[in-house]
Amino acid sequence: MSQPPRWLEAYIGLGSNLDDPLRQVRTAAQEISALPDIRDHKLSPLYSSHPVGPQDQPDYINAVMRIHTNLAPMDLLRRLQAIENLHGRTRSTRWGARTLDLDLLLYDDLMLNEPELIVPHVELANRAFVLYPLADIAPADLSIAGLGPLGDLLAKCSAEGIKRIEP
Repeated sequence: MSQPPRWLEAYIGLGSNLDDPLRQVRTAAQEISALPDIRDHKLSPLYSSHPVGPQDQPDYINAVMRIHTNLAPMDLLRRLQAIENLHGRTRSTRWGARTLDLDLLLYDDLMLNEPELIVPHVELANRAFVLYPLADIAPADLSIAGLGPLGDLLAKCSAEGIKRIEP
């Protein structure tokens, strides 16, 4: 007799600064929630933030989405990349402007370091535009594998340059 699928909690960062970024983020969240191997999803409030990297680009719209999934991390990453591609994502300039950026931030309590995927996301602890929306939807006692409590990470990360734009 086969085991029922195990549903694990994952967090996805969503960002856009091209082609109606608010619409890009909202539509991507709907597309993620419609995936067959996703359930119990929640989207954080939206934030605006200054770009990381080249400053000659528009500000970003950012959010974090909590999901439960039975997909393996690499399978989830491939589905997220397919959604990025549907939104016209190109990967020509590191930290350049983009229609949509979907990052797998956390996957249960997994620590993964593969050429295509690092979990927890390698820059998570340094990015206010990730930590603040994450804190809006994560349990207050969330501990991030290898990094520690979310509250401690927030205390070390200035909110300068980000602004909550939707409740």
